[in-house]
Amino acid sequence: MTEKKKTAASKEDDLNFEAAMLELEQLVKQMENGDLSLDESLKAFERGVLLTRQCQKSLAEAELKVKMLSAEGVIEDLDVSDLDA
Repeated sequence: MTEKKKTAASKEDDLNFEAAMLELEQLVKQMENGDLSLDESLKAFERGVLLTRQCQKSLAEAELKVKMLSAEGVIEDLDVSDLDA
């Protein structure tokens, strides 16, 4: 892996889910505004792909933790009426 790719991967791994989503939203806004050059757009797209993968990984890990914590290993819908009691 090249040094540039290591740096990008390290930066990606340092972000929590919320920070990755925020950066992803900012990248989308920049790209939608159309103010980026082609090269900048490609770099933003590449970063967006990395952030998306990081978010998907975080969500999958969270789902796995929930399954491990539930009695049967199955995610159940929350019944909000139980919270009112």
